[in-house]
Amino acid sequence: MTGLPEWLAEVQAGAASIPGEKLSRFLPPEGSDPRRGAVLMLFAGEGSREDGELLLTERAHHMRSHPGQVSFPGGSIDPGETPEQAALREAEEETGLDPASVEVFGRLPELWLPPSNFAVTTILGWWHEPHPVEALSRDEVHAVHHVRIAELLDPAHRIGVRHHSGWVGPGFLIGEDKDVILWGFTGGIISRLFDWLGWTVPWDEQQVRDLPDYMLVGAPPPGTAGVPRPDRPFLDISDEDEDEEGDG
Repeated sequence: MTGLPEWLAEVQAGAASIPGEKLSRFLPPEGSDPRRGAVLMLFAGEGSREDGELLLTERAHHMRSHPGQVSFPGGSIDPGETPEQAALREAEEETGLDPASVEVFGRLPELWLPPSNFAVTTILGWWHEPHPVEALSRDEVHAVHHVRIAELLDPAHRIGVRHHSGWVGPGFLIGEDKDVILWGFTGGIISRLFDWLGWTVPWDEQQVRDLPDYMLVGAPPPGTAGVPRPDRPFLDISDEDEDEEGDG
């Protein structure tokens, strides 16, 4: 392994020490046989933490489930694959990421999504040789976001997000105009890992926004009224079941 930037060595140590209970109250039950998936929490940057970035994808807005959801690249683990291999493969399929440009340096505890019975492993990677990436299929991925760590830590970009059920969870405003909401499973992982690392800056937790309607029901793209909306058999890692969201 090549030398990680100092701030990522801090992430590596934190990932090795954080208990699963600090990320979610749902862990795979003993004796269960869940489906398994993996996501890639991909960091870029060699300088200071403030100059670092996370790579995130935004799900197509017309998908049948979880339209517009912002998440780590990821999906189901195929037979014979390790979580690391699955996370890198999915990232390559979604964005064109070259796995050789990534150095895997750790993983977070496996978490459980009860409604879909998925056990999810978050793989940590350092993008030591960044290159252009893009949404390879607009039927599946609306956009790829390069989000600076400094922006995620900025209190002005922190919000609570209110689900239609009434549950409120941690969220972030991202995108060029800060009009894209990052929340749910992915927002929770980022928020709670940053808390564990001692990076979180106090923010106004009274700033709460309702989840946009388009993230509850996918809107058909222009000119496609009446056309069946595409979907794909992918692990929706941002599976916002209400119980999981209520995990404080």
